[in-house]
Amino acid sequence: MSELVLVEIRDQSAILTINRADKRNALSRALITALHKAIDRVADDPKVRSVILTGAGSVFCAGMDLEELQGSLGASAQETPVWEDALRLARLFDRLYTLPKPTIAAVNGAAVAGGAGLVSVCDLAVSVPGAKFGYPEVRRGLVAAMVLPHLMRHVGERVARHLLLTGELIDAEAARAAGFVNLVVPAEKLLDQALAWARACAEGGPKALALTKDLLTRFSRQALSIEEAAQASAAPRLTEECRRGLEAFFAKRPPPWLSGG
Repeated sequence: MSELVLVEIRDQSAILTINRADKRNALSRALITALHKAIDRVADDPKVRSVILTGAGSVFCAGMDLEELQGSLGASAQETPVWEDALRLARLFDRLYTLPKPTIAAVNGAAVAGGAGLVSVCDLAVSVPGAKFGYPEVRRGLVAAMVLPHLMRHVGERVARHLLLTGELIDAEAARAAGFVNLVVPAEKLLDQALAWARACAEGGPKALALTKDLLTRFSRQALSIEEAAQASAAPRLTEECRRGLEAFFAKRPPPWLSGG
């Protein structure tokens, strides 16, 4: 079995590649654990000055592994892994957001739902022109609670309401205009641009960068705790609406509420 996260050290940067292309780099439990471990590994390496996050294949990250979620819905309320799954993902977002080292998302393709969440918690983001961004959770009976505050910090409430309530996807240029990504470059220049930013960050003192990031985090502290955000995300997963929404998604038919069902 191939590694779920590839780690390459280049030019004082750790390039973390989500390596689950056959599943559109969806965030399974195993992948979330692998990302935690990879981040912990490079966070403690003094030679690594920044972290670049990208995806294998043509998709950055399709968000939560919905097949895995659907498989967990049959468990009893006492045995369901839904609560722990949500908390584990919330902690991953927070780990990236609060990492003392600069983080850069090199978006090689679609970044939706939790994938867009990964982009939003990185300090900088560069995208290929063909990437799509959005939060289609409501169309499955889900709620994008964990990533909502990070989205709003970048794009403001009006754009956030559009993305979260309609579930529509926007292209890379619209994401740049909204402030969700910093730059859009041709695919062949994606990693070069991320590395150029990493080199620029490396000119700053490690302690100065860490303190700057800490201050940014403290000034933009979200209203809900990690645990509260995880609970708000997990609770809808156990509803009948979510179960029926996922059934419709996998059956490639419209969600039942479109017909009033």
